[in-house]
Amino acid sequence: MSRTFLILAAVSGFLTVALGAFGAHGLEGKLPESLFSAYEKAVDYQALHTLALLAVGLWVRQQPSRALLLAGAGFIGGVLLFSGSLYALALTGARGLGWITPFGGLSFLFGWGALTVAAWRVRG
Repeated sequence: MSRTFLILAAVSGFLTVALGAFGAHGLEGKLPESLFSAYEKAVDYQALHTLALLAVGLWVRQQPSRALLLAGAGFIGGVLLFSGSLYALALTGARGLGWITPFGGLSFLFGWGALTVAAWRVRG
């Protein structure tokens, strides 16, 4: 699973830079401020949780645990649901997608909670 987390973190990092550049150079001034702000929030949260996923991928190589696997899954789910729904909202204006975003936030929280459990169990 470490390999999967590391690959997904690398792909997500690439996409974070590409989507951030697209937003800064292709969307600024073309979207209403509220939608552009949502797009920027999606990029910010994806960037932060990409780094968290990278850390989990490296940590699980050294000390595999169920808590780390759950943390990685939480971060992946959060990027897909939280950031993904905000990207879709910003690019389409479809407000009906907004109900998905909180589930992504919960997924992020779940990931951080699982990471806390993994850290608590570290000996030494």
